[in-house]
Amino acid sequence: MESYVIRGGMSLKGEVEITGAKNAALAILAASTMTDQTVIIENMPDEADTNALIGAMNDLGVFTHRASRHTVRVNAAKERNIPVDNEGIKKIRASYYLIGALLGKYKRAKVVLPGGCAIGLRPIDQHMKGFAALGASCRIEHGFIIAEAKDLHGAHIYFDVVSVGATINIMMAATLASGQTIIENAAKEPHVVDLANFLNSMGARIKGAGTDVIRITGVEKLHGTEYAIIPDQIEAGTMMMASAVTRGDITVKGVIPKHLDSISAKLKEMGCFIQEYDDAVRVFCSGRVRSTHVKTLPYPGFPTDMQPQITVALGLSTGVSIVTESIFENRFKYVDELTSMGANIKVEGSTAIISGVEKYTGAHITAPDLRAGAALVLAGLVAEGITVVDNIHFIERGYEDFYMKLRSLGAIIEKAEDEPQIEKFRIRYA
Repeated sequence: MESYVIRGGMSLKGEVEITGAKNAALAILAASTMTDQTVIIENMPDEADTNALIGAMNDLGVFTHRASRHTVRVNAAKERNIPVDNEGIKKIRASYYLIGALLGKYKRAKVVLPGGCAIGLRPIDQHMKGFAALGASCRIEHGFIIAEAKDLHGAHIYFDVVSVGATINIMMAATLASGQTIIENAAKEPHVVDLANFLNSMGARIKGAGTDVIRITGVEKLHGTEYAIIPDQIEAGTMMMASAVTRGDITVKGVIPKHLDSISAKLKEMGCFIQEYDDAVRVFCSGRVRSTHVKTLPYPGFPTDMQPQITVALGLSTGVSIVTESIFENRFKYVDELTSMGANIKVEGSTAIISGVEKYTGAHITAPDLRAGAALVLAGLVAEGITVVDNIHFIERGYEDFYMKLRSLGAIIEKAEDEPQIEKFRIRYA
């Protein structure tokens, strides 16, 4: 089992380039199978989740080729509409995006129930409600989601709750349905907008993405395109929070600053200096951060995927902070690990009450999921002594070259494959 081994205490400084958005990439990869013509996707992140989805697409007969590390060529002319079921696809949440893509193209889809991080219930009832409104029958049998229809037709769909996954899935299926579809209470996240722009570049007719009402006029078919994925909002936010945690000076490059507004606003409240450029954001923190209150909300609110990272930062603040999680109920599983490093956090239901401490101390800890794992690495960067983070496969699902980028900023961090390598690190940096 691979681990990250960290000697804390370094103030991170420098510039770091942000890769393409994982969440946008997964939706766009699925949508690229909806045409038989060639699609070229640029700024594709090279991460475990995207590679797992590409593997599943290959199993369907889709031709994929990485022309370079961040450019993927896709051609689905020989795609077979067979059950989507392999070990890789079972591990990622975005497997369900293939339902909307295959249903739109073939009017039938059979996809294994999705996996991903165990951060709380993420039901697919809104997906199934939307597919049914478009004229498809949906059921779950033997661990598969099965959706099929003679024809798909436009419909007026109102989501009971804001759902990014359902918005993306219904948008894909409705693109190749007859007539007009209106999605109300739609998700407004940047990767929803990116998918809409991608589909429009293939000939779709989608308006209103980024608002809570999306209008889709169905088309008969889609064509090939060349498209670049937006930068990753959460990777950028994680690096910004690394500056706050380590009292550093980091410039995150290749970003869309508007997507980071809620993160930048909280960092300002915490006493950090923020400087925005056209495609970069600099975060400078010279001392202990101030306490503040945070509540996760759908975009443009503070992202749930940044909640563990800001909790780590607030754990070192000068006062008492309250973090409320309104999206996923199991997102505080990492708190026990952080407490073992000296944090003073009390969780009551969906709320964490954080009394700031002066320092963290190194410990042997385990990443419970993707974002919490990254947050625990940030804690290790500032902790006194050596920190070992296990289960780093969670982290590498959604961050490309994570520890290498941190090293480029001055972090002392290595990947270890076994206990002897961990011990060598301890001896070297004792």
